[in-house]
Amino acid sequence: MADRDHVQASEQVPVQGLVQEVVLAQPRGFCAGVDRAIEIVERALQLYGAPIHVRHEIVHNTYVVNDLKAKGAIFIEDLAEVPAGATLIFSAHGVSKAVQDEARTRGFRIFDATCPLVTKVHVEVAKLSREGYEFLMIGHKGHPEVEGTMGQLHEGIYLVEDAADVARAPVKNPDRLAVVTQTTLSVDDAAAIHAAVKARFPNVREPKKQDICYATQNRQDAVKLLSGEADVVIVVGSPTSSNSNRLREVAERLGTPAYMIDSADELQPEWFAGLVHGARVGLTAGASAPELLVQQVIDRLKALGALSVRKMPGVEEHTEFPLPMGLGDKSMAAAQQAVQARGQS
Repeated sequence: MADRDHVQASEQVPVQGLVQEVVLAQPRGFCAGVDRAIEIVERALQLYGAPIHVRHEIVHNTYVVNDLKAKGAIFIEDLAEVPAGATLIFSAHGVSKAVQDEARTRGFRIFDATCPLVTKVHVEVAKLSREGYEFLMIGHKGHPEVEGTMGQLHEGIYLVEDAADVARAPVKNPDRLAVVTQTTLSVDDAAAIHAAVKARFPNVREPKKQDICYATQNRQDAVKLLSGEADVVIVVGSPTSSNSNRLREVAERLGTPAYMIDSADELQPEWFAGLVHGARVGLTAGASAPELLVQQVIDRLKALGALSVRKMPGVEEHTEFPLPMGLGDKSMAAAQQAVQARGQS
């Protein structure tokens, strides 16, 4: 009788939790440009003290921005908010020529945290413009990277968000036309728009190397693999993060339910319900999301029943970008020595 009661009771209790396994994408999280931008702010704070003003969010991640605010960074959009003689940092997305010129005119101490891969696009636009080229920019209206790149010129650059925009672009000389791309776009979406550009403007000049950055490409490729291994995909990233939104879209287009969250608190148990043996949850993070947040999500998924965490094979990234002059290791060491000397005098 006792054995029968035990069987009946066990049948009323789920055999496993909502989540069975966590599968980690590789690569995920911070890229070299984001690492560099955050380090620029932290080193400027260390060297010059708080406050340090940053034009726009240094990267599009709520945790990172709040952490830097707590350390003394002030994020602004209008340079009129920055007091004379202050230290100003341009965000990783880049800024227009007008913003650069105004900052110099106001006499700020300036450090440029623009991702070098975005700067590469700016340099290309400036060079070809001097040679008489017009431009189509494939990107999203209102994104700060797009505003910064288009703002390298006063005229002759046209934003195209889809094939319909390509069809009505007011290009004056199709034989002197070049195309550039926002670095954080969906690789597949950009390719489709690029095909429309080539169809209308067969002589368009293309960049020697695609503008979509290595980190965007690698993370999207990883999610394509991850989607085949998972019942649900979770992307750690803030709503303002272009590359994080694209990761969610990539998974959804492959037929895998996908959700983007800013933190572990936003996980909803119902996303994983209905699977007899528990869900296999694919987990990745946008290029501006720190690994700390990924670990917090893993802990939350373990609380929902995950028994194992498995990392998928993938690209190992080793890219590093140098810091601006004045914030490198030698400059910081010299500054620290000067501070110590003042303290001893």
